[in-house]
Amino acid sequence: MTVTSTLRDAAFRWIADDPDDHTRAELQDVLAKAMGGTPGAAEDLADRMAGPLEFGTAGLRGPVRAGPNGMNVAVVTRTTHGVAEWLKAHGHAGALVVVGRDARHGSEAFATAAAEVLTAAGFDVKVFPKPLPTPLLAFAVGRLGAVAGIQITASHNPPADNGYKLYDATGGQIVPPSDGEIERAIQAAPAAVSVPRAPGAAVVDLLDAYLEEVATLPLGAERTVRVAATALHGVGADTLRAAFERAGFTDLHLVGEQASPDPDFPTVSFPNPEEPGATDLLLALASEVDADLAIALDPDADRCALGVRERDGQWRMLRGDETGVLLGSHVLSTVDRTLLPDPLVATTIVSSSMLGAIAKAEGARYAETLTGFKWLVRAGEGLVFAYEEALGLCVNPGFVRDKDGIAAATLAAGLAARLKTEGRTPLDVLDDLARRHGVHLTDQVSLRVTDLAVRGRLMTKVRETPPAKLGDVAVTLEDLLPDADVLRLTGEGVRVVVRPSGTEPKLKAYLQVVAPVTGSLDEAREAAQERLTALRAGVEELLA
Repeated sequence: MTVTSTLRDAAFRWIADDPDDHTRAELQDVLAKAMGGTPGAAEDLADRMAGPLEFGTAGLRGPVRAGPNGMNVAVVTRTTHGVAEWLKAHGHAGALVVVGRDARHGSEAFATAAAEVLTAAGFDVKVFPKPLPTPLLAFAVGRLGAVAGIQITASHNPPADNGYKLYDATGGQIVPPSDGEIERAIQAAPAAVSVPRAPGAAVVDLLDAYLEEVATLPLGAERTVRVAATALHGVGADTLRAAFERAGFTDLHLVGEQASPDPDFPTVSFPNPEEPGATDLLLALASEVDADLAIALDPDADRCALGVRERDGQWRMLRGDETGVLLGSHVLSTVDRTLLPDPLVATTIVSSSMLGAIAKAEGARYAETLTGFKWLVRAGEGLVFAYEEALGLCVNPGFVRDKDGIAAATLAAGLAARLKTEGRTPLDVLDDLARRHGVHLTDQVSLRVTDLAVRGRLMTKVRETPPAKLGDVAVTLEDLLPDADVLRLTGEGVRVVVRPSGTEPKLKAYLQVVAPVTGSLDEAREAAQERLTALRAGVEELLA
């Protein structure tokens, strides 16, 4: 590939407009190598200049690097100018905005840039004193009555990435049409070097107030439970330890190698509790200390995964749906119906439908939303619990309108402590739920792509020539357009939902098999697993 005059001139303009010395020099070096014919440099330059990063309902997320198609001070500066203009257009000029950050590469500089742009734009800006979990930012927006909150984080993305997550005045993540309005405001923003910045943001520390709220969750009376936990090199360890201490859980063992924030994530290839190998150190520690429960937080501690000991003594991580129905049924059992006679629980269209069966049996309302907590926290009045299969759990919608791994972990410790006194484990609860509501098995087929256009072609293929059967089960297609780019295939006891990922270059298919338990539970699970295996093979062939 050769460097065209258009690409060269665009790079020169971006360099001239970049207020950050480091990234200006970085892009100058890439441009020089590209013009000098260094192998791969022209492609690298073209990719960096292919932006800007799209501001979607998850905000921004991308690799930390120079250029419009990366996370850097210039991009954050222009983005925040757009956010400021959007807030002013909605009558929020001069109002309070909170800015937080995790400990990834660039997070401190990006948070500083965001705070200074907002300050110069006349807003009352509060910043956190140090890197803290994302749920603290969502909590702060509600507690302080802010009109917006910005968290610099890439959650569980690879080490090279960072991101920019925006919350609105509801304390939840933004939803359309806000994302489109902000995108247009960013496009209209001046060059980053021309955007005013000013120091002066005040530091606010709401950690104690947050921990007090967590301690008021329905944790039960028992506190004798041993927990092994990991923060996966993220920012959750100190807050988790403090939450446990405040709640009275004192037997906590952290994976030492992963307890301190480290943006390079040296012990994991992918800092996501769902990924194979990510929790190996955690499960080894759980076995070593003879724990009752294992807990993995993702790097910004908004997700929570639970690990349990199987009856043969081996440890394994629960699937997101298993954790969701386990904690969902627990929350429903603790609701005071004199104060909240008509509680609501919610999950997404790609998660297990068992929560709906549980809610029906408990006389509670149930809702399914599109994927993402931006929709879940807006499921309706009286929301007491929400979860998504990707380890997102909200056990505390009264004070955090988003997923909260710290609160979920603390609640799970309370449940495990109670079960321990009864001589039972979370697996016993899951068995009881399966006998009562049927075996619900879920799985996922995830196709990673390098060319995002592949996802569109595959979605079009399924739309135009839907399968008549999957795994020997007749299925019908439901297209959720225009509300969402989602396809749902359903048949007797099976469901498949196909959609492009909103945060990763993947096409995802979510599988579910439901089978009643008419004899032994083991037989029902075996039969359901056979159907799920056949269903998976059919979906893999469909997306080949």
